[in-house]
Order: sequence, then C-alpha cells, then structure tokens
Amino acid sequence: MTVTESALVARLADDRRIGKTIAFANGAFDLLHVGHVRYLQAASREADRLVVAVNSDDSVRGLKGPDRPAMGEAARAEIVAAVRGVDYVVIFGDPTVERLLRLLRPEVHCKGTDYTAETVPERAVVAEYGGRIAIVGDPKDHSTRDLIARIRRG
Repeated sequence: MTVTESALVARLADDRRIGKTIAFANGAFDLLHVGHVRYLQAASREADRLVVAVNSDDSVRGLKGPDRPAMGEAARAEIVAAVRGVDYVVIFGDPTVERLLRLLRPEVHCKGTDYTAETVPERAVVAEYGGRIAIVGDPKDHSTRDLIARIRRG
C-alpha cells in the first residue's frame, strides 16, 4: 500500500510494538522488470515488513535525465505495492534516502547486487543507527535503460 511519510512512521511504530522487524529498499522502478521483482522479493525475506521508497518524478529526472521517468510516480508506486512481499510504499523526492533511513531506522537496508556492503552510499547512516546492509536480488543484468532502448529500436 502506498502511504505518506507520516502514515508510514505511525504504521512502523505499530509494527515494532508487536515485534516486527523492518527492511527498506528503494529505487526509481521505472518500467518494472524481473530484476526489480527479484530484488524486492529478496528484500522482503530480510525482515517481517518491507518498506519501498520510490523516487518522485522530479528526482528520477535529476538522476536519469529529462526523458525519464517513463511512468509517473503514482503508477510506479502502485505497481511496486502490488509485488508480493512489499508492505508499504512511500514516494520520496530527496536526492538520497539518507533522511528516510534516519527517520525510519529500518533494521535492514537492502541494496541490489550492483553494490557491495562497502559501496552502499548510505552505509555510514545505517551504521550510525545500528542497522545492517543486505545485498539482495539476482545479478544486475536487467536495466530499465536497456529495456527502453530495445523498445525504441522496435
């Protein structure tokens, strides 16, 4: 389900009160593909609840260029929320997820296999509050950029 940040904070507090652990994943998820699904399902196995932060349209443009995203943030969030294992989706517009990590303090911050624990940009923030990093998903041989290029070539 897609929620606001304030609703997410309240829901996670309720979850933690009943002993649930929280995993966190993030991304643009523009044109959801099998690599995204495998990443999210693997992340969901790291804790009792999975929060997925989806980049806002403005932040995707800043990261990927003026032709992206291919789909709007509300559609991307709805599709991500439909993936089995995803409990909460929040849209964020910050340049990084550091503020959200500090706010939510998930026990596990999940990143894809294009990272190592040492190269995760937010590793210092996660260490700061006592969380752990998990590298999850299949090898990074799927990309939205390549998918869009194939579609454009016909």
